[in-house]
Amino acid sequence: MDDLTAWKRLAPAGLLLVGAGLSTAVDAAQRRASGAATLRWGGQGTVGLVLVNAGLCLFGESVKRRTRHELAPRTAG
Repeated sequence: MDDLTAWKRLAPAGLLLVGAGLSTAVDAAQRRASGAATLRWGGQGTVGLVLVNAGLCLFGESVKRRTRHELAPRTAG
């Protein structure tokens, strides 16, 4: 897969994961504040943080791929 194609796939996926992770983590924080069982909000919060970190990794990789695409030498054709 070339760098531009990878960027087109990774960037939206990374942004979606970050959004989903933040939503999940915020929901877990609200459950904690309302007195829900620790196992419930703790597990949900952990999943939220994993999603955020996975999204950041994918988005970071997409930035790297786009940069490589922009800096690649162009062939005349």
